[in-house]
Amino acid sequence: MFSRLTRPQAIAVCALPVAALLATAAFAPLPFSVARPGETANVLGEHRGTPVISISGAPVQDTTRGQLRMTTIVATSPDTRVSLPDIVDSWFRTDEAVMPRDAIYPSGETVKEIERHNEAQMKESQDAATEAALGYLGLDAKDVKVSLKLADVGGPSAGLLFSLGIVDKLDGDGTGGDLTGGRVIAGTGTIDADGTVGAVGGVALKTQAARRDGATVFLVPKAECADARAELPKGLRLIPVTNLKSTVSSLVALETGKGSVPSC
Repeated sequence: MFSRLTRPQAIAVCALPVAALLATAAFAPLPFSVARPGETANVLGEHRGTPVISISGAPVQDTTRGQLRMTTIVATSPDTRVSLPDIVDSWFRTDEAVMPRDAIYPSGETVKEIERHNEAQMKESQDAATEAALGYLGLDAKDVKVSLKLADVGGPSAGLLFSLGIVDKLDGDGTGGDLTGGRVIAGTGTIDADGTVGAVGGVALKTQAARRDGATVFLVPKAECADARAELPKGLRLIPVTNLKSTVSSLVALETGKGSVPSC
């Protein structure tokens, strides 16, 4: 025989499994990663004691007056548990972003496999960056040898900055000056062998890393202008880019004051 529950008792009994479900959901691991601004590196200089760009077979000019800084983001590892409280906390912070884990780490891969994948992407990016830069300059890869080294950084998003660094060291604007104009210029973007710049993701966090490390100008793939403006740090100027040739032209115009410099 069952006793009849009053309405308050019934509501209380029903609330118990709901509360348990919410508590479980709150602390259950979710398929997301939390990303933050990462390190930046000046491709015109050294990174951890090793020159990022080394060139032989052609005269190289001094490029120590300014900087070209590639930017990165760091994310929680694929085996890190990200729960609802983590996501809520990141939602209210400008220095963090919640991203689908599969957007950062290919699904089903181990940490070691991901590292190998990122290293392969970096090597492909470096090869494309070299080909794009030498093609822009009209130089033969058989005569000019370029070596690119950037320890512990993977992925293709430094491609544009690698190409610009090579062009700058080889006096790509033909003036004997430099592309930076003495500024700290940062940026991001993949690059194809023909010089086309591609989007990368995470630009709002990369602008923060750039400004933190002294940049006043940020080169952003044109398709990602809106994302870059979303959390743009004060004192950082955005220049949209679509290909290597127009990017060099923009930097020359910025330095000389002649010609137009596009904006987002």
